[in-house]
Amino acid sequence: MVGRITRRAFSAVAVGALSGTLAASAASARGGPGRKTGMRGVWLATVANIDWPSMPGLDREIQQRQLLTHLDTVVERRLNTVVFQVRSTADAMWPSRFEPWAEYLTGEQGKDPGWDPLGFAVSEAHARGLELHAWFNPYRVANHDDPSRLVADHPARRHPEWVVPYGGKLYYNPGLPEVRRFVQDAMFDAVERYDIDAVHWDDYFYPYPVAGEEFDDAAAYEEHGGDFDDRGDWRRHNIDLLVRESSWRLKATKPQVRFGISPFAIWRNKATDPAGSDTTAGVQTYDDLYADTRSWVRRRWIDYIVPQVYWHMGFEPADYTKLVPWWSQVAKGTGVDLYIGEALYKVADPAQPKEWHDPDELSRHLTFCRDFPQVRGNIFFSAKGVASNPIGAMAKVVEDHYQRPGPRG
Repeated sequence: MVGRITRRAFSAVAVGALSGTLAASAASARGGPGRKTGMRGVWLATVANIDWPSMPGLDREIQQRQLLTHLDTVVERRLNTVVFQVRSTADAMWPSRFEPWAEYLTGEQGKDPGWDPLGFAVSEAHARGLELHAWFNPYRVANHDDPSRLVADHPARRHPEWVVPYGGKLYYNPGLPEVRRFVQDAMFDAVERYDIDAVHWDDYFYPYPVAGEEFDDAAAYEEHGGDFDDRGDWRRHNIDLLVRESSWRLKATKPQVRFGISPFAIWRNKATDPAGSDTTAGVQTYDDLYADTRSWVRRRWIDYIVPQVYWHMGFEPADYTKLVPWWSQVAKGTGVDLYIGEALYKVADPAQPKEWHDPDELSRHLTFCRDFPQVRGNIFFSAKGVASNPIGAMAKVVEDHYQRPGPRG
C-alpha cells in the first residue's frame, strides 16, 4: 500500500453493528477466522503492483498462477484470511458496472484483462478453506494529479467537480453527498455480485497531510456544512456518514458479510486528548484524516478493526506495547473484534532501526498480544513478505504461534 511505504519516513523519525452469530457461523463453516482460531491474515496489495501481479501486462495464465502461488503460500504459512485489494484507485479488479478496469492488470486503465480476478480469487481462496476479504479504498482516484491520464469515460472525468487535487494525487471530495453515494455504489457492486467474506477499508479517508498544502473543499463546506462552525467537525461527520451508511447497507444487503477497517494506529495522542494513547506521533487520525476511529468501535458501526501498529516494541513516539493495550481498552465490551496490523514489510529493511533486523521481533509482538483477550488475531503487510520470509521472521511467527493449520483451528 503506497501510504504504508510513505509512512516509513515517519516511523524512522519519530465495526456499529456487532458481527453477530450469522457472521461468526459463516466464518466457522468456511473454516476461516472464527472465534476458535482467530485472525491470521495477510494483505495482498495490487496498487502499484506491490504484491500482485508482479508487473502489469502479464498473460492471464501467468497472473492466475502468481495469484494461486500467493494463496498456496498463505495455506503453507497456516494463515486463514486474504485481504485482497480490489479497488485501490477508483478502479476495479472485477468487471465493475461503475468504474474502469485497474491499470495494474494490463498496464492500461480500462482495458479488459480477459478474466475476473476477484471472482477467481474468491473461488480459489474458498477452495483452500480461506476467507477472502475484499479491500476497497473509498476516495483515492489516482496516484498522480493529471485527470487527462484517466480513461476517457472515468467517473472522475465525467464529474470533475467531484475531484480535488492534493499532494500530487487526485481524490474524490468526501464532502459531497453525490460522491458518498457513488463510492458506496461502486463498492457494493462487488458486495452484491461476489461471495466475499468481508468488506475491508484501509487508512485513507481525508488524505494524509502534505506540508504547505490545503485540501480545497471550501465550496463543498459552504454548500453542505451549514450545521458546523468548524470545518474539521464537518469533515469528520462526512466520514462518519460513509462508515455508518455502509454498515447499515451491508447488513441490509448481506448480513453474513463482515465490515472491517484498518486505520493508522493513533487516534489521538494523550497530550491532545486525555482519552488518547501514550504516544507522541505527528499524525492523529481524528485531527489529520478526520477519521474518528475510536468512535466507530464504540458505536459498533464495524465488525472488526485492524489498527496498523507498524512500530517496534520500545519505539518511543509510538510504542507497540502501549498501543496494543490502548486499543484493547477501546474494543473491550463492544463486541467489535480487534486484530493488530503487523509491519512485516519493515523486517530487514536497511532503512529501519536494529529492532527490525531481529527475526524474533514479530513473534514477540504476537506473544505480547496473548495477554490481551480483546486481540483476536493479526494481519501482516504484505503478501510478498509472507512469501519471501525475510531473515526467517515469518517462519518464526509460524513456528511459535501457528503450529496448527489456521483454517481448521
